[in-house]
Amino acid sequence: MSVKQWVLKDSSTPVSVIAKNKASAAAPIRHPQNAREARRKVAAGTARGQSKDKKTAVTQKHPPAILYFSRNKLLSREERDQTTRSYAVSEEEVLLLQKIVMAEAEGEPYKGKVAVANVVLNRLRSAQFPNTIKAVIYQKHQFSPVANGRLKRVKPNQDSIRAVSAALSGVKEVTDDTYYFLSLKLAQDLTVHHSQTFSEKIGNHSFYR
Repeated sequence: MSVKQWVLKDSSTPVSVIAKNKASAAAPIRHPQNAREARRKVAAGTARGQSKDKKTAVTQKHPPAILYFSRNKLLSREERDQTTRSYAVSEEEVLLLQKIVMAEAEGEPYKGKVAVANVVLNRLRSAQFPNTIKAVIYQKHQFSPVANGRLKRVKPNQDSIRAVSAALSGVKEVTDDTYYFLSLKLAQDLTVHHSQTFSEKIGNHSFYR
């Protein structure tokens, strides 16, 4: 029996309802046209994120051989078009950075280790301090581990090595105008505390501009 015949036989059911039901039954279930595309984009985004994480990890494992500076900050490699000065980092200086971070911040959190490396690099960029990493670290009356001999004795741990690589790669835990730090619990000379502008505290270290 056709739909038309059935309707004529039972006129109590409107044709429009039957037609609607028939159309609904015949219509295939449709997924959004862009669902597959959306899934593809999500997967691609995840892959890009993983790729970026891997690239960052590789960069921080192998610190750059050249640093790029503008007049007021350390630049990333992507920002090197703003460079006013570049600096070639020797293996000896990378080791010195690792050792000063270890000597100054062995018991500090990882973020604090990066911040100590940032301070050294901030000084390297500034005209107020020596113009090599080695000279910055060995400048008189600046880093106590140099004066007491601890710098020569320490062997950098993995966190110190990672922190230096991160700082050299452009990771910043303190601002580019931060040139000093000290532990208020251990410092015998509080001149910096009284003469410089406090910036922030990380672990036991207070940082100053």
